[in-house]
Amino acid sequence: MKYILTLLLLLFINSAQAGGVYQTQESFLAEVFSKDIPKPEVIWPDKTLKKKIAAILGHKYKSLRIRYWKKNNRTAWVLEEIGKDKPITTGFVINNQKIESVRVLIFRESRGWEVRHTFFTEQFDDAILEDDMELSRNINNISGATLSVRAVKKLARLALLLDMHVSVKQGKS
Repeated sequence: MKYILTLLLLLFINSAQAGGVYQTQESFLAEVFSKDIPKPEVIWPDKTLKKKIAAILGHKYKSLRIRYWKKNNRTAWVLEEIGKDKPITTGFVINNQKIESVRVLIFRESRGWEVRHTFFTEQFDDAILEDDMELSRNINNISGATLSVRAVKKLARLALLLDMHVSVKQGKS
């Protein structure tokens, strides 16, 4: 009985450490824009953009509009995608259509939380979106976190697509 209780306690501790709020959206934006956070802007995706978004995600995006923050050639995006069962909230900074940084802000799953560490997120640095809508860099998987890795990779592609859309709309492609 003592061993069973110990095992259950260890399982509870591991699952409690797995998810959580690692950084708030406000803190992420303050870090990105040195506390001088621009007003949020909004994209209302048209049919063409919706098709591209669905091609990347494998499903429709859940929201009718997508907020972002822009200052000079830098944009910040806070996006969500389902890992296995629950959304992973991730912040992306795009600078001149390249990924500058990635931060996992909120992780709600019981497994795959390793995607929040810099050894994983730094793999995205300087990635661009290729013509085939894939990342220009290979992103290594993490054993036991395949679905979380897949979700963050999709969101990285989405952030680059959205940044490209904003740049084209403003005539800066």
